[in-house]
Amino acid sequence: MMKVAVLGLGEAGAIFAEAYAAAGQRAIGFDPASTVRTPEGVDRASSTAEAVAGADVILSLATAAHAVSVAREAAPALRSDAVYIDLNAASPQVKTDVARTVDGAARVVDGALIGSVVKFGSKVDILLAGPAAEEAARMLQVVGANAEPIGETVGAASGRKLLRSVFMKGLGALITEALDAGRAAGEEEWMREQVAAALTDGTAALERLDNGTRLHAVRRSQELDASIALLNELRVEAPVSTGAADRHRHLARVTDVPDERLIDAYATIPTAAIGDARDRLGFLSSRIRPVWAGARLSGRALTVRTRPGDNRALHEALTVARPGDVLVVDGGGDDSRALLGELIAERAINKGVRGMVIDGAVRDADELRELGFPVWSAAISPAGPYKDGPGHIGRTIAVGGAVCSPGDIVVADGDGVFVVPRLEAERTLVAARLVLADEAERREAIRRERA
Repeated sequence: MMKVAVLGLGEAGAIFAEAYAAAGQRAIGFDPASTVRTPEGVDRASSTAEAVAGADVILSLATAAHAVSVAREAAPALRSDAVYIDLNAASPQVKTDVARTVDGAARVVDGALIGSVVKFGSKVDILLAGPAAEEAARMLQVVGANAEPIGETVGAASGRKLLRSVFMKGLGALITEALDAGRAAGEEEWMREQVAAALTDGTAALERLDNGTRLHAVRRSQELDASIALLNELRVEAPVSTGAADRHRHLARVTDVPDERLIDAYATIPTAAIGDARDRLGFLSSRIRPVWAGARLSGRALTVRTRPGDNRALHEALTVARPGDVLVVDGGGDDSRALLGELIAERAINKGVRGMVIDGAVRDADELRELGFPVWSAAISPAGPYKDGPGHIGRTIAVGGAVCSPGDIVVADGDGVFVVPRLEAERTLVAARLVLADEAERREAIRRERA
């Protein structure tokens, strides 16, 4: 009986863990998210190290963003003869970094899932590359995987997958856009028939590609970015893939809205720590300051671009604002006329808006403080605004020298304002917490010296 450790119990990880348990192997899994269910017949470990200790084979399915950090956590507890199969959809460079991180603590194999795990289950096609690829194939064949060793160079399997993604992810992006266009024109069923007729599996393939692209837009946009990087290395122009990646990012903002728990978690993190976690890139200009002392907020960006001194677009934005939103306004940095005052703030509170960040002027500072409505602005001016337009809502804007897209997470406190890209919010939160933990440790050391 093999001991199989599965790191990451998301969609693919749960399928493999359950398959090994059903095949009579001892399967143990770990996932840091307590909300992720434990598959039937699988033991749940409390840490990466506990999961991999004594394991014959390790399947890493923790996402590309965490592949190296997970390998770092696992390395001290690995057996030197264990086979560590990295199945994350990552670039060849990431796979090489994983092998370097494990560095002899186990035998690393680069694995690439070719096809849908949801459709094929553990019997999915898998490419394997690395010195132990042959042995890894035998271990995966226990659960029926169609595992194919393709050589000893770690990164070769993921390279092939990224080449395939140029077509598959691009096809998924095209299908979602075609169906959205059909829906907008009142011709959705006709458009579905046209697309399905062009696909080998017809309607089933259409539904799988449409639903899968929308559901996994975040992960697939990151995979396409890796594909584009590979194409750049090969000196192949990639305008279609670049457009497909942008389409995935758009779908991610529409369908993968940050939940309240994630937003609230940022409320406890100082902007300075977030900045340290993101190489100090993402701060708005220091001229954009809180209107009243002690204000702080975290929320989901609803972006507004308006003509300097004109707040018609702000009024329009409040008609579509949702609870948890923060209005982020590109007012051109104009300080002559206030875009916001007490009455707009009252309406915003009624809509559940958490606050506003305005590259422009505001007024009624005392009233805003009494309301407890958090506002950051470039200036305070008693002069009222025009209400003629034009303006735009829900587009990517530049505000205070930073880029902000709809759905990004905005964090603001007495030090300033920081924009966290939505697609990187989870990993940034983890990194910011590590910054705080490191600072706390160093602070205590300094205080011990003083004592």
